Amino acid sequence: MQTYTLTDARNKHGEVFDKAATEPVLLTKQSRPSHVIISAQSYQQLIHRLKELEDMVLGQAADTALSQSKIVGTEAFTSALEHLANGEA
Repeated sequence: MQTYTLTDARNKHGEVFDKAATEPVLLTKQSRPSHVIISAQSYQQLIHRLKELEDMVLGQAADTALSQSKIVGTEAFTSALEHLANGEA
């Protein structure tokens, strides 16, 4: 990843944006990272992948919750109600 100071980025903005079209560019302020410039296409791909990963995590959490659930199905529930209605414990 190419690195520029904020001052260099102001002075060489054409070069910075040309570089950002092909790879992320790191901007620094007082020798510390401050911003990253990426192309719009890279940003969209990043956001799309982030949403995919979030969906995967949520799906895994739902699967885990379902597998650990104590909820019974309708057949078991109906059967339990029938037993109660018949005075069975």
